[in-house]
Amino acid sequence: MNDYDIAIIGAGPAGLTAALYAGRSKIRAVVIESKAPGGQLLNTELIEDYPGLKSILGGDLAAVMLAQAEHFGAEMVYSPVNRIRVEDDGMKVVETDAGEYRAPAVIVTAGGNPRKLDVPGEEEFAGRGVSYCAVCDGAFFEGLELAVIGGGDAAVEEAMFLTRYASKVTLIHRREHFRAQPILIEEARAHPKIEILVNRVVESIEGNHKVSHVHLRDTVDGQTSRLDVGGVFIFVGFIPNTGLIDHHVDHDAGGYYRTDPMTMMTNVPGIFAAGDVRAQLTRQITTAVGDATTATIAASKWVEERARGNEGSALQVLEAASADGGWVA
Repeated sequence: MNDYDIAIIGAGPAGLTAALYAGRSKIRAVVIESKAPGGQLLNTELIEDYPGLKSILGGDLAAVMLAQAEHFGAEMVYSPVNRIRVEDDGMKVVETDAGEYRAPAVIVTAGGNPRKLDVPGEEEFAGRGVSYCAVCDGAFFEGLELAVIGGGDAAVEEAMFLTRYASKVTLIHRREHFRAQPILIEEARAHPKIEILVNRVVESIEGNHKVSHVHLRDTVDGQTSRLDVGGVFIFVGFIPNTGLIDHHVDHDAGGYYRTDPMTMMTNVPGIFAAGDVRAQLTRQITTAVGDATTATIAASKWVEERARGNEGSALQVLEAASADGGWVA
């Protein structure tokens, strides 16, 4: 059993920020990540909305954030998390393939996974024409016609990115109006390689050994049509990784944790959440970083007060800090 003050679950922007603040505060923390550090940064080619950086590659930002966290003593463990259990004394035990890690406080920054269409052919052709990451797989589709499914920022941005490789990109959305930013829609409509189809849903993804076409249905008149494509890129939402804790944590209809906005603590004392797992209006790198800053400072105070007394006093300290306007790091 490995004992820490804080266990951080996930090493995306939120997790790496939490590790940075824990390290600078001399808090003994462990960051547990099942894959490579960076989270969704690794699925984003170019980032232009992070303050202070005109533009940076997603992978480069992930590398810089990791290096900074490690510089301040971040301890990384690379292993899947199987379960987080809450013991009777309030301690949290993180069960992983690499062993168990105990801490009084846990910050969940585990991100999530792309939502699937759940249509015939999607699973069959995964990796053979169906993808959820344009940056990862776009180069494999050089010269082909592609379909991008979705109506948010991610779908439009990835459609734009795929024009680097594809001869044509058809952006398909089930509604008349997009959720994406208007400026992105304007850019997509103006792009010579992009065609936009609205009020369409994918009925099935077809092919032989690889994708050759999709069947579409018009949501207005019900008519069906065939679209010949060599690949399908799906961006229809995100499912947060919030099913790890064996204790009921309050969440919204989408499964995102509800937290105290002043401390990022959930309804379970000592469990905090930051980034894409937390219920909030936007899911950006900047919000993930801000969430994690608050969560780590609050968690460190929680740990300090708990060590001095009990969870009741720790809760009172957090509530008092919220009432006073919070701490300054």
